[in-house]
Amino acid sequence: MRDLTDFQQKLRDLLPETELRFWENLSGHTSFRIGGPAEVMAFPKTREELANILKVSALLDCKPAILGAGTNVLAPDEGLPGLTICLKDCLFGMERLDETCIRLMAGVTMARGAVFAAKAGLGGMEFAHGIPGTIGGGVYMNAGAYGGDLSQIVESVEVMDRMGKIRTLSHEKMQFSYRHSVLEDTGDIVLSVVLRLEPRSTEEIQADMKALIAKRSASQPLDLPSAGSAFKRPLGGYAAALIDAAGLKGFRVGNAAISQKHAGFAVNLGGATAQDVKELLTQVSDRVYENSGIRLEPEVRIW
Repeated sequence: MRDLTDFQQKLRDLLPETELRFWENLSGHTSFRIGGPAEVMAFPKTREELANILKVSALLDCKPAILGAGTNVLAPDEGLPGLTICLKDCLFGMERLDETCIRLMAGVTMARGAVFAAKAGLGGMEFAHGIPGTIGGGVYMNAGAYGGDLSQIVESVEVMDRMGKIRTLSHEKMQFSYRHSVLEDTGDIVLSVVLRLEPRSTEEIQADMKALIAKRSASQPLDLPSAGSAFKRPLGGYAAALIDAAGLKGFRVGNAAISQKHAGFAVNLGGATAQDVKELLTQVSDRVYENSGIRLEPEVRIW
């Protein structure tokens, strides 16, 4: 067994009630199934515990990495020093507020939130049913699919800053744009979100969600580890079409490859490293630029 580092020992002493894991492999917490050991991974169960962890981090002059369900993250092969806070099993809860609004806690999955809205007879969240990951992560990056995204339905977002203070941001203050929100600049953490939806027949909503799931299953490589769309949608085209036009379906670096089923996905064929994926994304971006004059940017968050 490895001896504890000074940092690990300090966190154990300062956070005796918090679940801490030492040298926890990030590969077990990311959909890519890639990533080395985190020096310390904390698993808060409440917002109060999260606030306490953040205050202790500030005391130790440590800026922790924040991990949700890890569905859009490429974690480094060498792992991460310092503290990683995993919120995947934290902050659950869903409630209907009035005729058109629901509140979802950050740890609720996008799929579960969409089902809750459907059962309440509220439409507008159908696009989210097949998106992996949590509401918190989705709001952070303004996740979307099939013409919809969270910016279209977010009314307000409750966030916690890195000192544990809580405030509420209006839709306007979230500064949503394509796969972006102001939280990427501030580093604030999503606690909950209020969504404004539209009354609609539950049966119609469920039929639309079923059709979208069938479309996703037919076109996407859901049987292999990935982080969803590998590249952002560029101006003047679609990443998958540009990659396909460059003849890169199936293109491989080590054990990472562009999916044969959907050119917009980078997949782990088994045992891929973060370096494999980064080199794959770089080479694909370069080849597409040579072929089309359009530069693709990763949508995957490279830690």
